[in-house]
Amino acid sequence: MNVRKMRLFDTANILSSEDRDEYEKDYARLIQSPGFRRMQGKSQVFGAGTGDYYRTRLTHSIEVSQIARELARRLGKTYPFLAKREHPGLFMEPEVVECAALAHDLGHPPFGHKGEEVLNELLTSEYGLPYEGNAQNYRILMFLEKRAGSGSGLDLTAAVLLGINKYPFSLAEPGRLKGVYPKEWEGIQFLRQTWGMPEGCATLEAQLMDLSDDIAYSTHDIEDGIRAGKILMNRSFFEDDRLIQHLIQEIVEDEGNSAVGWDQVDMATMVRKVLEHYLEQWETIYAECEREASRARREMKARWVSRFANQVGIIDDPATGWKRVTFVRDGQEDLELLRTMEIVKKLAWVTLIKDFRVLRLQKRSEIIITRMWESFKHYETGRLIIPPDWLESYEQHKENWSWPRLVADYIAGMTDAYAEKVYAELFAGRTGSIYERD
Repeated sequence: MNVRKMRLFDTANILSSEDRDEYEKDYARLIQSPGFRRMQGKSQVFGAGTGDYYRTRLTHSIEVSQIARELARRLGKTYPFLAKREHPGLFMEPEVVECAALAHDLGHPPFGHKGEEVLNELLTSEYGLPYEGNAQNYRILMFLEKRAGSGSGLDLTAAVLLGINKYPFSLAEPGRLKGVYPKEWEGIQFLRQTWGMPEGCATLEAQLMDLSDDIAYSTHDIEDGIRAGKILMNRSFFEDDRLIQHLIQEIVEDEGNSAVGWDQVDMATMVRKVLEHYLEQWETIYAECEREASRARREMKARWVSRFANQVGIIDDPATGWKRVTFVRDGQEDLELLRTMEIVKKLAWVTLIKDFRVLRLQKRSEIIITRMWESFKHYETGRLIIPPDWLESYEQHKENWSWPRLVADYIAGMTDAYAEKVYAELFAGRTGSIYERD
């Protein structure tokens, strides 16, 4: 049996064509799923519908998949050990990485990271249940999504399911903030054990998907920020001491930054150096593009994507005895480039997410999600106003899933616009018809 192409549930490949590769089936199931389509209405940074230009969760995921697919193809040609296929977790198949990248953000609720934060706070404080976007991916793929011939999600291959699993842990573990919900972890753990995966280690394909996500985030969101006028490409903006301090504060407060060697450098000096280089490169490109801002933005983005992508490689990880996908220079992990990417990511975060106008929108989204939650959370009253198919699903699965979890599923699956619509129906005066279909 090919353990990479095995499926947890669809062992008979019901209603599937036998003339297609298993990963082609995964790709088709993903892009034709409602969850994938709904990402077009979910915020990346700016609210979905803010403008035709700005990225949504859907366009971001497509861009991540393009970067990941091309990198997988290059790495497969660069590292001879990959061709030996000695372990199912030490593969680098472009089709698998592409599918994993397309699916990596399915679990994000409406209104971006704020929506995730609010849902987690509500579920945790009232019921002791976590909400986490990466875990919700598996809730969608292994249960909520439906396809013909299956009552258990999209029935994706093991390689793709584990290719999405960048946090190979159960959220049932004390203190664990990112991972997989316990019920889905049963299936993921079974696959990992079947493969013989080292504890706490992700497959190379999952690591590449994760790094490609960081590359896209640190370059594409900045492009959107420049277009929106939130990042001003001039010296007074980039040399502002307040900006420098905000960036340093975000780096210090981010616990995930501890492994990139900040203790080896003067943080303030490096932040200033990266920002200075970024602005100088912009000024050069802007002149080359004959002072046409649109062309300059695209060229700037392309060069930074190339800079990061060209340094992606694979090294031995002595701490785990496994392999690690990271930035590599002269056979060693390129910590300087990892720190550079963190600075650019934090530039996007500080100037976009922390903008007071964005924070106002986030406050509105907090109110919307909280008040919808209050309306649906009690079964006796919530069942009267939740769509019938959701109520039917709960009745079928209530032995395994609590009502609060199903309510969180319902809210998390909403697009930004649909959440606004439901909120308006419940709390605002509006015109319309009861015959409008949800």
